[in-house]
Amino acid sequence: MNLWKTLPFASALLVAQAGVAFITPTPNPNLAPAPVAQSSDVPLYRVTVVQGSAKAINYRNLKYSTEIDLLGTVLVPHASGEARVKSMDGAIQISAKFKNLPPASTFGGEFLTYVLWGISPEGRASNLGEVLLKHGKGSVKVSEKLQTFGLVVTAEPYFAVTQPSDVVVLENAVRKGSKEQFEFIDAKYELLKRGQYTLNLNPLEPLVMDAKTSLGVYQARNAVRIARAAGASAYAPDAFGKAQQYLAQAETPKEGAKVRAIAAREAVQRAEDARLIAVQRQQVEQVALERKLNQDKVNEANRETAKAAAAQDAALRLSRQAAAENQGLRTANEGLQTRNQGLEVRNENLQARNEGLRNRLMVELNAVLQTRATARGLIVNMSGVLFENGKAELVPAAREKLAKIAGILSTHKGLKIEAEGFTDSNGSDASNQVLSEKRAQNTRDYLVQQGVATDAISFKGFGESNPIATNETSAGRQENRRVELVVSGEGLSAPKAAGL
Repeated sequence: MNLWKTLPFASALLVAQAGVAFITPTPNPNLAPAPVAQSSDVPLYRVTVVQGSAKAINYRNLKYSTEIDLLGTVLVPHASGEARVKSMDGAIQISAKFKNLPPASTFGGEFLTYVLWGISPEGRASNLGEVLLKHGKGSVKVSEKLQTFGLVVTAEPYFAVTQPSDVVVLENAVRKGSKEQFEFIDAKYELLKRGQYTLNLNPLEPLVMDAKTSLGVYQARNAVRIARAAGASAYAPDAFGKAQQYLAQAETPKEGAKVRAIAAREAVQRAEDARLIAVQRQQVEQVALERKLNQDKVNEANRETAKAAAAQDAALRLSRQAAAENQGLRTANEGLQTRNQGLEVRNENLQARNEGLRNRLMVELNAVLQTRATARGLIVNMSGVLFENGKAELVPAAREKLAKIAGILSTHKGLKIEAEGFTDSNGSDASNQVLSEKRAQNTRDYLVQQGVATDAISFKGFGESNPIATNETSAGRQENRRVELVVSGEGLSAPKAAGL
């Protein structure tokens, strides 16, 4: 059983960059020399891992020590290793050996070392320790508190990483002929957070290496530059400053090899702490920015509502003015009924004024929603913006438009409005009839809330009948989920104007 091939890890790709020259490795076992000048802005290797479910081994009932194999993945098929696993003092003791591993920088200049990981069934990763190489060989002795886990080895930029990279080179497998009865559990590898330590780095900027500098110092340099690229100097200046101080101490020859090694490891840990703090603070900052953007949207909506209210007030003043004019016209008509030729002339003037009122009302309504003149009166079509599929609640955009319509209708006295609801063809006839009635009723109730007189508006549902678009497409069904407002009354019945 090959753990990473079950991901399926066989989908991993190694793409060698054309034109890259390879040089004989330097004496540092985990380091390969920097490639010569590059002609592209892509890494030496690009590794793509398709996530899936891996196998973790349950050691809960392990009475004695056992040995398991560590097999190379498609990235390093000739690499191998073995691990002795033993239950001791409430923890699992692991002694592992590895061989035929290439320098970590084979996979890119940002990788300097290898790390052994334990991965729980729920996708939690534990950094068990660094794998230091000598002539392609290495060993570690570590312990794992979990009882069920999978073992993998990854290439990393430094030893103190907190999440594994996608460059997986070894994975555990049960040795053939083993007498132990192991229980295998699917590890939720797709839930495993991956390290993105080099996300902000140019992958073709490898560290300048030499045989006199220790691997620990290289890792410290790498950790500090990765932390800087993550914004640690701005978001975690104290922790990042400590990392720089320890790096400076590790770079000072007079301090001695032991002191420099300790300072280098401390620099790596402080740099990783600074990077984590920077990432967390940037996430908090991003959340705050998103909240501000949302509040800005709310404020803009409030401003639009205020504008709509001002428009409604203006329409009310126009309505009162029109009402006064209509009253004068009615008085004039009563006088004209008792007169001769002048009666017809004045009656024609009154009809012209009524037509002007209808035309003005149509222009006002059409500015908000599509409106057409028919023998029944003005029909305001509200489709495509009102309802979600199978629901009767008005969406916010629909309520905004209805508020404007209400402001117009409430200013014209004597109007009669009927809300007619329709659905698309999804669902049964009975359910569609109920849904169309509920949509029409919700529209009617919202208009009443916005100032339209209760006795001036009624509602009716027609189910899926009378579609205005095809029900074979999603866009057509959205158009058919609609409510039509039929506006009639004085001055609005105009058969001759039906084509307007």
